[in-house]
Amino acid sequence: MDRYPMTPEGFRRLEIELKKLREFDRPANVKAIEEAREHGDLKENAEYKFAKEQQSLIAGRLEYLEDRISRAEVIDPSKLKGDRVLFGAKVTVANPDTDEEHEYRIVGEDESDVDNGLLSISSPLARGLIGKEAGDKVTISTPSGPRHFEVVDVEF
Repeated sequence: MDRYPMTPEGFRRLEIELKKLREFDRPANVKAIEEAREHGDLKENAEYKFAKEQQSLIAGRLEYLEDRISRAEVIDPSKLKGDRVLFGAKVTVANPDTDEEHEYRIVGEDESDVDNGLLSISSPLARGLIGKEAGDKVTISTPSGPRHFEVVDVEF
């Protein structure tokens, strides 16, 4: 059984979303289905069809969240240290071609948000950075060709 690494914050977000789906969204959906049934012919009832589609989406998301939470491996970056890039590390990388620097935190798949500097552990860049330390150079294959980076700093 695969485990899914995530930070404590990411784990809490999944738990909050699961609770919201169970306690608010699903009961509201059941009520919407009941109200739509009262409107008559179900074959031509757009409200009913929409509510049933929502029911399916909610059920799928509930199943996904329950699975992720049950197989979560919560890793607290504040308890880690070292010079090498690991899950939870804050990594500053530079593009030697443009001298641009970017700072990323390596997080779980469900937490990633590149625009906010949260890089999924399964992304090509994160996979290339794992195990590296400041001063190391990394080449990442992308659809537009290889991209080169240098690890500037690693923090926890």
